[in-house]
Amino acid sequence: MTQPVKPRTTTTKPGSSTTTKPGPAQTDDRARAYRAAAQITREQLRRDAPEKARVLDAVDKSDVIVVRGCYDRVEDVFGALEVQFTACEPSSLDRLALRPEQLLVINCPGQVSARAIARIRAFVEAGGSLFTTDWALKHVIEPAFPGVLAFNERPTADDVVRIQIKDPDNIYLQGVIDGQDDPLWWLEGSSYPIRVVDPERVEVLITSKELGEKYGEEPVAVWFRWGEGEVFHMISHYYLQRTELRTARHQASAASYFSEKGVRMTRAMRAELDGLALSDVESAKPSAAFMSNVVIDKKERALRLRALRAEAARREAEEKK
Repeated sequence: MTQPVKPRTTTTKPGSSTTTKPGPAQTDDRARAYRAAAQITREQLRRDAPEKARVLDAVDKSDVIVVRGCYDRVEDVFGALEVQFTACEPSSLDRLALRPEQLLVINCPGQVSARAIARIRAFVEAGGSLFTTDWALKHVIEPAFPGVLAFNERPTADDVVRIQIKDPDNIYLQGVIDGQDDPLWWLEGSSYPIRVVDPERVEVLITSKELGEKYGEEPVAVWFRWGEGEVFHMISHYYLQRTELRTARHQASAASYFSEKGVRMTRAMRAELDGLALSDVESAKPSAAFMSNVVIDKKERALRLRALRAEAARREAEEKK
């Protein structure tokens, strides 16, 4: 199977805004930004939803399966959140045993075999949860779940767009964007805009007016049911490589973002974030919060199902006495 290649892109300054450039230093900056975003997400959970924080702590490596990709690194977001997971290669999907209570994450590009496509579809139909990014739209979503989503055939440039959430009360969007948040989402060159083919089935969770104006489709993150399971898909890469500093607030220090969220910075974290801007952390926060919500909801449902099965087994045992 031929591996697709995304074009190399250079970062330009849109208008008068400042951009952070990909490269070794930028990679380190993004890693620091994600650690900061994950700390904020974790502390907000402990403060505002301690029961959910305990569920996130209870996730073990068999609950989340991450299929590696050469263009995205969702596993780095899990690492920042300190969520355990099991990583595997795309070829492993031909034989990997999947259970309905698991979350399967497929990084871009998502090139897998026809056998894997059939197994992914069966996994979701049985109750599994699937999360894919960018080019997996064409390589996984279109063949596995036909007639739901499609690539609009207008790949993006290397770009950054503002994002908005559709319903802040949605369980997957709680804490993703709130207060003064004005996050920016990176579109790597040749990202695949999401065309919603079946609007009755698909719920758009995160959107971008800028994305729609420039590339014809507004959806950034979508969700739909398939059988007993569900599918999440997001444009571009979940592990964002850069942001822009469009406003004076964006250019404020990362410590300012902690203050906005009411989260205390440790001395070690303050030192680690030296030199990062508010926008660096703010652009990473939606990824951290959204993924934590997805994992928590999946784990909660698995725990409820386990409790129901245990109760049913107990009653059956008593009836046999």
